[in-house]
Amino acid sequence: MRCPMNKGIRAGAARAARGDHGDSKVKKMQLRQLLFNPGAAAFAALSATLMAGPARAQDDPLAGLDIIGAPVHGGINLQPAATNIADDLHWLDTLLNWVIIPITLLVAVLILYAIIRFNKRANPVPARFSHNSPLEVTWTLLPVLLLVVIGAFSLPILFNAQEIPEGDITIKVTGHQWYWEYEYLDELDADGNPLRFESFMIGSDILGGDNTLDDLAREDLAALGYSEQEFTLATDTAMVVPVGAAVVLDITGADVIHSWTIPAFGLKQDAVPGRLAQQWFRAHQEGIYFGQCSELCGRAHAYMPITVKVVSPEAYAAWVERVQTDPDYMMW
Repeated sequence: MRCPMNKGIRAGAARAARGDHGDSKVKKMQLRQLLFNPGAAAFAALSATLMAGPARAQDDPLAGLDIIGAPVHGGINLQPAATNIADDLHWLDTLLNWVIIPITLLVAVLILYAIIRFNKRANPVPARFSHNSPLEVTWTLLPVLLLVVIGAFSLPILFNAQEIPEGDITIKVTGHQWYWEYEYLDELDADGNPLRFESFMIGSDILGGDNTLDDLAREDLAALGYSEQEFTLATDTAMVVPVGAAVVLDITGADVIHSWTIPAFGLKQDAVPGRLAQQWFRAHQEGIYFGQCSELCGRAHAYMPITVKVVSPEAYAAWVERVQTDPDYMMW
């Protein structure tokens, strides 16, 4: 199990594993070689080129993924659906809008008509009847029929989300203050134990930062291919799953109640200490998807994001192998 460590040590080791030493440091080393060992300069330059970060980035099985599930500034729509459950929820949302909007407009029109037609000036002598049987039957039966229609379509979607299939991959998700821990029950690490790692927000104070976009956070974001816009969304490690696989999540909390939420997946499940809840999904599009803890869980609740990377089955197998065999592969 990889435990939290000082952010500077961990980030520095990760960047060193990727050959990301900084332009100024490389230039200083090259200048020193030219001054004190001119004969080795050409060989050193060739070695630096071969070991450069871009060359290593090409070997990263998670490289080249597009960010798909992320909030958009000023956006009012749902994030693109990336799972079977989210597809169903988006369809149901559209159906409900076709029901809700006409009802809202009808009620608004009736209220305006009553205000204009039956105010004191237009109708000084109000009628004194108190019942209208046909009208009362109508406004009783129509809502019942609408609820039957809504239930007929929503219940199968609910059952599909709650009936957990036999998973191709099972991952135990544990919420901590204020980070997530993932344990792949079907994959083993180099010691023969279930593959397990923690996921921290880039710039998290748990890793020695201060939850702000400082220079070190910018370096870590860039090293993983993120921009500054993904700050408070991106994590140093991500849950990685293959596209098309049935992924079962066993979700719990270690201290207080958290909530594992990925909007593009249509998933939101509370992580309650002492209880094990289950969710599942089948992602149908490769890419990077962001979420956040959606249950107020203390001081740093706002700095507890979630990152999921959906990759091809081949890339997933390569990622598992690299995590198992490369101890310096600390950020992905």
